[in-house]
Amino acid sequence: MVKPILDFERHLFELEKKLEEEKDPKNKKKLKQALQKEKKKIYSNLSPWNIVQVARHPKRLSTIDYIERLFSSFIELCGDRFFGEDKAIVGGIGWLDGNKVIIIGHRKGKELKENLETNFGMAHPEGYRKAKRLVELGCKFNKPIITFIDTSGAYPGIGAEERGQAIAIAENLKFFFEAPIPIISVVVGEGGSGGALGIGVSDRILILEHAIYSVISPEGCAAILWKDQTQIEKAAYALHLTAKDLYKLGIADSVIKEPPGGCHNEPEKMAKNLKKALLFHLNELLLKKDKETLLKERFEKYRKIGMYLIQNSSK
Repeated sequence: MVKPILDFERHLFELEKKLEEEKDPKNKKKLKQALQKEKKKIYSNLSPWNIVQVARHPKRLSTIDYIERLFSSFIELCGDRFFGEDKAIVGGIGWLDGNKVIIIGHRKGKELKENLETNFGMAHPEGYRKAKRLVELGCKFNKPIITFIDTSGAYPGIGAEERGQAIAIAENLKFFFEAPIPIISVVVGEGGSGGALGIGVSDRILILEHAIYSVISPEGCAAILWKDQTQIEKAAYALHLTAKDLYKLGIADSVIKEPPGGCHNEPEKMAKNLKKALLFHLNELLLKKDKETLLKERFEKYRKIGMYLIQNSSK
């Protein structure tokens, strides 16, 4: 398969090609150093639109990749006990070091066949009802929840709407808010609108350095505000959807550093960084928070989002 190349990565691709072709060990070492230096330079100066492109990279690590690397003895649970199984949401039970946890996440594919099976990570109402079942299981056995967010949005098809897409997401928002157990969500790729929020209400919101979280896609925003698809870069900037923006706004609690070139370039290093952050926040929530405090702080966290003080300059 041809390696996907983003526009701003073309120079990196040329350096990688030279590195592969180079036979001399000394020159190979110099090229490797030059490649790493260029990666750091490019990835430390990405525009919001560039970050959107990285968040959507076909080879970017998905929920399944993190489940395989972070959790042991994972047992997948399926179905919503109402209509069917939605492969766009994966969930089950696993161990994070010594902690038994409930895992829920959006599932995307790497190849076309996988993406068709998982509906490109766009969940139907059955997926959100399955997620609710898993949270109910966590409540019953007093086990914390970890969710992985990676979706462009909930599936907007007629069938999904007829089967209660809106109410499924709304019920999850209410249920997640009231669940008396620790919940941590991680935005690993795209965090799109209500589709992300359907499994995103939590005590801690972590976001990968090159992930995004937004009420609408830049393309959708450009179409609505300017009726012009050439304005997507402007829209990406206006939406403040990057990890850095979300942390400044108090929405994200922590930004997880990615290796230069994105998480897909060094999967094991990325998994190690994320595991460290998850254990830190999980232990903090488990050790320091009783149920009443947990629910109170969760409620206050979301009440504060979008609240700003406006200074009146008039005398």
